[in-house]
Amino acid sequence: MTERTSVERIAPLPAEDWDDAVDRALAGLMPAERRHPEATGNLVATLLRHPKLARNFLRFNFHLLYGSTLPPRLRELAVLRVALVSACEYEWRHHVTMGRDAGLSDEDIAGLERGEATDELDRAVLTAVDELRRDAVVTDATWTTLSTHLDEHQLMDLVFTIGCYGSLAMAINTFGVQPDPDTER
Repeated sequence: MTERTSVERIAPLPAEDWDDAVDRALAGLMPAERRHPEATGNLVATLLRHPKLARNFLRFNFHLLYGSTLPPRLRELAVLRVALVSACEYEWRHHVTMGRDAGLSDEDIAGLERGEATDELDRAVLTAVDELRRDAVVTDATWTTLSTHLDEHQLMDLVFTIGCYGSLAMAINTFGVQPDPDTER
């Protein structure tokens, strides 16, 4: 993956500027002890420059991350493929750890970097990411394969996960959000 080295166009909101609007934006989404720049990381701190947008986006994103019907392993497979094809180092670093925690092996991760998977469903997920990112539609053949493994809610969650993380990768890359220092490649 090509690492993005662009300058930080929108800097994370400094701690001294975290005010009531920021607290309201995060209320109900994060516990109070996590509502500070060091705990949220550069991405959330950057999004909080626009508290209303941050709150609404994070609510949607947290559904996909924590409330989705997709098995966590498949979700992370899709997110990592999105990060890869979007050359989004920030997203990759965060989700490679989450992917391992969700059951992806180093072999699975290396395979998705090559666009390969040994399992039919994994291959279909990687293909769906590539099709949606390239053509904004999943082909009938890929949909048929996905449909033999996933129910309707899972199919919907998959498409929205790919779209959400694709949109997020665009924002991260465009804003120049820098990887958090404690994340691994």
